[in-house]
Amino acid sequence: MLMRVTTLLALTFLVTLGFAKDKTKNTLPAYVLQAKTVAIMIDPNAGMSIDDPQANQRAQKDVEAALLKWGRFDLVSETKSADLIIVVRKGNGRPMDDAMPDARQNNGGDVINSSGRAGSMGPPRGSLPSSTADPQSQARIGLAEDFFAVFKGGQNPLDANPAWKYMGTDGLSPQAVPAVAAFRKAVAAAEKAGAEKP
Repeated sequence: MLMRVTTLLALTFLVTLGFAKDKTKNTLPAYVLQAKTVAIMIDPNAGMSIDDPQANQRAQKDVEAALLKWGRFDLVSETKSADLIIVVRKGNGRPMDDAMPDARQNNGGDVINSSGRAGSMGPPRGSLPSSTADPQSQARIGLAEDFFAVFKGGQNPLDANPAWKYMGTDGLSPQAVPAVAAFRKAVAAAEKAGAEKP
């Protein structure tokens, strides 16, 4: 009987600690809440899926459209002038994928070049280091889930920790773009928490 009571008290204590951690988990740095401009780029290490070579470009355009619809940020073409940099990578729903490096994304000058399509900034051609992966087709591990990460502008996302990130199946799916919806909720929660502080 004493063992059951002790176990119950220990579980209650752990659950209470778990809820306390969840409340502080969603805070965002002030620079995210103060940001006005954002540049969206494809993860330089993403590679190109053999099954769907345009997946990352479509995901980038879907994120751009969702951010424009939100209306909180202005999209900019230069990563150096952006307050925030959002890095995206489309997953394929499988733990392994035949992929190859995509030389079209994220190399060259320092701007996100226009693709000529209305409403789209196109893939960035920033000065970030490109992947050193073998140009031959290779199996990539860990690309099953969609990836969306927010970095402070002026930082190289390959060298910095994200201020906020989302990983999940279909997180970058068209129309809804759940990753952007989750980011909106995180921003709203951080603003509400900031307003409640004395």
